[in-house]
Amino acid sequence: MSPRTSGLLDSDDWDEVKTDSGSDWTLAKSYSDWKPAAAGGKLKHIINTTRAAIRARTRPLENLRPTAYLDGLRGFAALLVYFHHHELWAHDIVGQNAILENAFGYGGKHYFASFPFIRHFFTGGHYAVSTFFIISGYVLSLKPMGLIQSGELAQLGDVIASSLFRRWIRLYLPLIMSMLVYITLLHMFGVWVRIMTQQKSWYDELWAFYYEFKNFSFVFKEGGEPWLTYNRHLWSIPIEFKGSVVIFTAQMAFSRCSKNARLWCEAGLIFYFMYIADGSFYSMFTAGMLLCDLDLLASKGDLPRWMARLEPAKEFIFYHLLIFSLFLGGVPSENRNVEQLAKNRGFYYLSWFKPQAVFDYKWFYLFYAAVFLVASIPRIFWLKSFFETRFCQWLGRISFALYLVHGPVLWTIGERLYVAAGWQNEEIMKNIPHWANKLALPMSGPLGLEMSFLLPQLILVPLTFGLADVVTRFIDTPSVKFAAWFYKKALGDPTSKQAKA
Repeated sequence: MSPRTSGLLDSDDWDEVKTDSGSDWTLAKSYSDWKPAAAGGKLKHIINTTRAAIRARTRPLENLRPTAYLDGLRGFAALLVYFHHHELWAHDIVGQNAILENAFGYGGKHYFASFPFIRHFFTGGHYAVSTFFIISGYVLSLKPMGLIQSGELAQLGDVIASSLFRRWIRLYLPLIMSMLVYITLLHMFGVWVRIMTQQKSWYDELWAFYYEFKNFSFVFKEGGEPWLTYNRHLWSIPIEFKGSVVIFTAQMAFSRCSKNARLWCEAGLIFYFMYIADGSFYSMFTAGMLLCDLDLLASKGDLPRWMARLEPAKEFIFYHLLIFSLFLGGVPSENRNVEQLAKNRGFYYLSWFKPQAVFDYKWFYLFYAAVFLVASIPRIFWLKSFFETRFCQWLGRISFALYLVHGPVLWTIGERLYVAAGWQNEEIMKNIPHWANKLALPMSGPLGLEMSFLLPQLILVPLTFGLADVVTRFIDTPSVKFAAWFYKKALGDPTSKQAKA
């Protein structure tokens, strides 16, 4: 079971909310009729043996929370982010990223890695990040929304106060600690990193990090670069914190509204962020809150009447939403040029729907992709079961730490392994020429699956994921506990307050 302190977007409040797993809003139909035709003889024996072995390793854990699939989804999305960054890092060296970041057939280039649906395993990182934001809005809303629906508004204030107090610490303390270790190791071993200009001394590096971090973490920051040059993959951490503030504020603002008014206000806030202001990220958080609200209402049989009437068609609806999600999630993302998007196969007419307010078009399409995905998974039993497997739950547990460490591992050890395998350019040959072709491997194979790319993963995957597990145990989990302890200390002794009263 994934502990409640795990992952990138968790909240230790939401696991107290109970939902009815027998709700009419989840698929209940048996899929036994979908079994494949039986195979005979040895082939049947091989298939049955393999299936039993896989089930033994990937079967769902017992006593899972009703929303454990979100942990698994978050973890699997983190895995896609890992491969996204490695694919683009290696292929950028040889100038092939344009193929991966455009649709199948763009510019007359037809590669397996850019094929619809398949492309998520190569460049699905943006799809994954959008899913993170939806999940975040959902899980941050579970406990507060349950209290709102039950009318326990006094306790709602306590929950939101606790969550908001701990949120900055929970997000930024692991970042600070991991970056201090990273900076120290860079100077201790004199490692050259291509993406950053290093300071002359460790002391100067710490000050440079401090100057950059204080602006990076300021919630009301305006302008400037959106990322931290020491770890550019962490650009979404400030978005996470701002999105959390949006969620907590909206919950307080809507807490006294009637059910229908609250749902309309949530939908209106989504519309505002997406179509009026350039706030597509926050529309994702708010959509997660709306999905949570609807799921809790569904568990009580209290959905709006027009939604309840769709119940007989839910299987048809959610399978189609899943397909639409997988297609939209592969939106081309080489640049922000909508005219280029229109030239990509399957996106000509879709390009017309891009709102004027959205500066980077991909987030508009990824918003719908992520909403459809998160809405569909709990209603498609086999997909939900996959995300409840031990493997996905483990990925969910280490997902935040994986997010923190996969970049530094890629830019240090990964870069050198790729160079040793044959991935080189002029800048690399100027700075680390002694690594070139140390373990030269053939560049043959399908794009994104070259031998020189796959074999380094034999070292990088266990190293990165093992390190993520260590960081989870010794940095991430203690940070969550520290935030809870600090808030408890800040509250003071309730008995002494009562005595004074």
